[in-house]
Amino acid sequence: MSFLKSMQERYTTKMYDATKKIDKQKIEELKEILRLSPSSINSQPWEFIFVSDKETKRQLAEVSKHNKEKILNCDTVVVFNGIDNISLFEEQIQQRLPEGSINYYNNFIKPLSEHGIKAWIHKQVYLALGVFMSACAEMQIDSTPMEGIQPKEYDKILNQTDYKTVVAIAIGYRDKEDYNQLSKNPKSRRKAEEVIKSI
Repeated sequence: MSFLKSMQERYTTKMYDATKKIDKQKIEELKEILRLSPSSINSQPWEFIFVSDKETKRQLAEVSKHNKEKILNCDTVVVFNGIDNISLFEEQIQQRLPEGSINYYNNFIKPLSEHGIKAWIHKQVYLALGVFMSACAEMQIDSTPMEGIQPKEYDKILNQTDYKTVVAIAIGYRDKEDYNQLSKNPKSRRKAEEVIKSI
């Protein structure tokens, strides 16, 4: 299947089949894909937590608003975290990055407010989320990105300190009764000429 076909057929899954499990090798591949995700100046200001433990999923489900059933029934929840300890982040990039990248950070990112720096970090996390969702589509794994969660409660459950929850994604395989699958709810996107310009 072509990548275009994979993207045409992906949709945000609303109902998961709890009896269907993702092959462990595919989970390992997804972990490596996340590790390879791009970020500005190769900053990699993130951490990813794969949660398949039933009790931990149950706790996360309770603080996930309308996403509770998705979390309970999906195979795995992946929590995307951005580094929250800016001093630690600056130590990391000093140790890892070339001078040009460090200079970019010092000249253009570091002068921002704390809120501005963390907003920039969160943008990097969302780059990884896009890569991950695309990889799932290519591997024919269903997914549901979730901002409808309580990040501070996730941090407590997962014992987060230097990193904080930004977004989460449920992955697994759709229930055959899922009302959002394309046969029941066709994909809706703006026309190409409305969103794509060529110069």
